[in-house]
Amino acid sequence: MLHFPVLLEESVDFLINDLDGHYVDCTFGRGGHSKLILEKISSKGYLSSFDKDPEAYEFGLNFKNDNFKIRHDSFKNLDKYFKDNSINGIIYDLGTCSTHLDNAERGFSFNKEGQLDMRFDNTIGEPFSKWLEKAKKEEIIEILYKYGDEKHARLIANAIIEIQKSSPIRTTLQLASLIKDVYPEKKLKINPATKSFQAFRIFINNELNEFKESLEIAKRIIKKDGLIVVISFHSLEDGIVKEFFKPIIKSFPKDIPLNSKEIKEFKCIAKKIKASSKEVTENPRSRSATMRVFQKI
Repeated sequence: MLHFPVLLEESVDFLINDLDGHYVDCTFGRGGHSKLILEKISSKGYLSSFDKDPEAYEFGLNFKNDNFKIRHDSFKNLDKYFKDNSINGIIYDLGTCSTHLDNAERGFSFNKEGQLDMRFDNTIGEPFSKWLEKAKKEEIIEILYKYGDEKHARLIANAIIEIQKSSPIRTTLQLASLIKDVYPEKKLKINPATKSFQAFRIFINNELNEFKESLEIAKRIIKKDGLIVVISFHSLEDGIVKEFFKPIIKSFPKDIPLNSKEIKEFKCIAKKIKASSKEVTENPRSRSATMRVFQKI
């Protein structure tokens, strides 16, 4: 099972501004970005990587390098490990690792039969199938709209609730087939289950909330002139990035001549970088990737 890191060279080139610095890879995956960072930093440099996935963590333990440490933890907990103004650069490569989709047992793929799990960290919490057993129709509808922008959310939710009464949905292909059967459009470029599986995965892993929490910590632990690199794969992630790094508008009382002031903590040094046509041909997943880079002022 191979994983091809997206925008690899571009992201690491932006990230490293001090060869002796301390860097953080928040989403280790199969170590593509981490490996290149370790190749580029000096013997005085250091890399800390994180991943919620126990398989990714075990893979990372095979990296034999004195300048590297991987932790089995969520990037929402960065402040457990680092002090304020201590890190030179932080990179996020969001979404799923392609190995998740390749491994049917993890329950992420709508093309392969497996238990409907979808957890990045399958050592804690409950699989999605368990949550679905007790889910209410309105909850399912909200998740599909909010995290998948699925216009047929109500139709899909009705079908799920109806079939759950007689035969609980346990596997990925059960859910994918149900969605395909009720989907009004029969000729689509993408699988009808694409948006639903994205929405359910984001929900069960609390992805967007944990990302927001992590950015708040990243803002504190990054040094002056340090870089935060984010590679996102859908508009919800990218929207969080754009909103988070917007200048803060501070308002003053009306009797003060200056009514408002724009306060910038970061400057954008790379805006909406996309994968090259060559990379998209070699790795179609990179088509939806957007990279933004911010430097602490």
